[in-house]
Amino acid sequence: MSVQAPTAVAMVRPHGFSPNLETAADNAFQSTDGRCPDEIAAAATREFDEAVRRLERAGVKVHVFDQLAGQDTPDCVFPNNWFSTHAGGHIAIYPMFAPSRRRERRWDIIEALKSQYRVQDVIDYSGLEADGLALEGTGAMVLDHVGRVAYTARSNRADPVILERFCTNFNFEPMVFQAEDRSGSDIYHTNVMMTVATGFALMCLDMIVDSRRRTEVVRRLEESGRDVIALSHEQIAGFAGNALELKGRDGLVLALSARAEHSLTRDQKARIAQSAALLPVSIPTIEMAGGSVRCMLAGIHLSQR
Repeated sequence: MSVQAPTAVAMVRPHGFSPNLETAADNAFQSTDGRCPDEIAAAATREFDEAVRRLERAGVKVHVFDQLAGQDTPDCVFPNNWFSTHAGGHIAIYPMFAPSRRRERRWDIIEALKSQYRVQDVIDYSGLEADGLALEGTGAMVLDHVGRVAYTARSNRADPVILERFCTNFNFEPMVFQAEDRSGSDIYHTNVMMTVATGFALMCLDMIVDSRRRTEVVRRLEESGRDVIALSHEQIAGFAGNALELKGRDGLVLALSARAEHSLTRDQKARIAQSAALLPVSIPTIEMAGGSVRCMLAGIHLSQR
């Protein structure tokens, strides 16, 4: 197993997909088009199934769970926000900012993982929602599993109190920074602007407001032996920062959307290819919800039974 890149992921197949109006206020990446809701939902399911096929052909183990019938969970296709798994048999359950997203938490998924992987404990932070606090998993945090650093952009979806608790419980060091888009709005999730892989990191350096903090983040990544590949604002808008490195049959792959892959320059692709093969999947409908491939993948860092 790779410490940074999991060999398996959990995914939730959407049946009633639609961009979530409740989360649109602070998610500038959301969009709409002229299709009717049924067309959008059907297209999202087709894109999801093709993404699963692409991952499995690359040798990645995919655990697929269907959206529960009759449940109003428009963002259920993004399970990485409500739980994460960690080496040593640990699972974290997270508090969500939007009430509609709190319905995504499913203990049947956790129990299914327990039946196939060694799980020692589950730490549930979701009760802190009653205090108006949120920490939206590996959307709010981009985790360096090797250097044990939790890179986190400040936002209403990344409460500092819960972040400190998580880092204490799971042995990470928080590295927090202010990140904004060109309009001055907070970046709602760190994983739309930053990816940490085994041999490289992708991120929009210009979004980190404080130049000294920007230098510290770069230095920390370079000290871990990673090639820091700078992305532009336009590439972030194309979801180039929302990728996840996985261990496939023939080595490391970088799962990202076709839109994200198209936005990368030839030089950037060459630098990535030095350690991981690009694995693009086309999900234009799902990206309307303001997240991309990385958001769809809950990495499994657990040992099999």
